[in-house]
Amino acid sequence: MTAGRLAAFARPGFPVFFAGHLASQLGSAMTPLALAFTALDISGSLSDLSLVMASRILPVVLMLPIGGVLGDRLPRRALMMAADCLRASALALLAVLCATGRLELWSLVALTVLSGAGEAFFRPAYEGTAPLLVPRDALPDANALLGLAFSAATIAGPALSGALVALGSPAWGLSAAAGAYLLTVLLLFFLPPVDARGTGPASSYLSDLRYGWREFTARPWVCTLTAYGALFNLLVWGPYLVLGPASADREYGGAGDWGAVMALYGVGAVCGGLLVLGRRPAGPLVVAVACGFATVAPPAALAFTAPLPVVCAAAALAGVGIAVNMSLWMTTVQHHVPLDSLSRVNSYVTMGAFVGGPVGMALAGPVAESVGVVGVLGFAAVFQLLLCATVLALPAVRAVRWETAPASASSADRATQKPEPPAPPEPPALPQQNPPARPARDSLPRQGPPLRPDPTPPRDPGQSPNHRPSRDPQ
Repeated sequence: MTAGRLAAFARPGFPVFFAGHLASQLGSAMTPLALAFTALDISGSLSDLSLVMASRILPVVLMLPIGGVLGDRLPRRALMMAADCLRASALALLAVLCATGRLELWSLVALTVLSGAGEAFFRPAYEGTAPLLVPRDALPDANALLGLAFSAATIAGPALSGALVALGSPAWGLSAAAGAYLLTVLLLFFLPPVDARGTGPASSYLSDLRYGWREFTARPWVCTLTAYGALFNLLVWGPYLVLGPASADREYGGAGDWGAVMALYGVGAVCGGLLVLGRRPAGPLVVAVACGFATVAPPAALAFTAPLPVVCAAAALAGVGIAVNMSLWMTTVQHHVPLDSLSRVNSYVTMGAFVGGPVGMALAGPVAESVGVVGVLGFAAVFQLLLCATVLALPAVRAVRWETAPASASSADRATQKPEPPAPPEPPALPQQNPPARPARDSLPRQGPPLRPDPTPPRDPGQSPNHRPSRDPQ
């Protein structure tokens, strides 16, 4: 790893943003496991588990457009701090109710929805902040470093949450997640204020939504990859996230083993982040979609009730693929979308990609109770194989390249640009006198080239025409 690949840490504000992102992702990584085993403790029903897991994603889908507009209108640091305050409050209240034995299914769903709303406001503001902190040519490495922070959180988060749930109760895991979000608020307080709001006339909320939609639909590859994400979450990853904890509870060792599986997923994601760091593939989306084949392994391993080490290895392989995919995807969007609409475009992307998640989670439990866990997860593995192969064959995906010249410079680029030296002052104009009138150029007679003097002296009339003057200087 060369110093150039870590150059983003030399930019003002990026180390604080990196630390805040790490703390926030740690809270997000601890939350699903704690919520899943809280739901299983209340009723043990797969349908109730599906309802709780879906209630965390549904508000993200519904409220992301609002979060995108606010991310382009308001200071992004303040918006991220407010979002994590909301998430911390919801999880802290859940922990209190769970510890006192007063938690019911309806209150668990309601507070989980509130936590998901915080995610909807945090994500667009976060995704629009990195291009404001680092120059454009450093964005791939900056995104890879942020991906490493996410990967480290996916290692520590599930492992810590699983240990807390196994040794104590789900309330311990919920309390730890709330503390991580509060740490994010504290760290982001020291982030320099950054925003990319336009200087034009104020527009309405609907106008901002329409403008973001035009930027989103103007790029076919963005729409294609968003649809890919929607199908992936609907039929592959959503069922896996619901039936994975249920399988761990029934076939393996419960919360501790599922925490180990998700921790190994994080280890793979760290490896994927290191793999992509410093690399600039010619076709970034081709590489990103090809890494999606790695996500076939986790549902296939659970479908065959493979031994726990095989399940962990499959999760690690998926972590590598998803880390590379997300880093390349985020950088490609940042290279092609103007900064002043980046939060709105990302909100449409995330909303479209996540829209299948709550549906898949809500249906996974009831369908698994009818056809079995093996049938649902086996179908997920086969479908993901066909989906990746289909998307890779599309010309709109294969033709995308990273731009070498930015359409609009980031604030970090503008901060490093040297101002052009001022032009030298023009000499003062001399007082003008009225010159004599001159005839127009077209009114003058055309003249030929100036005549050369004839070197031969004029002849005397009395001389003979054949007489030639002497060359004697006298």
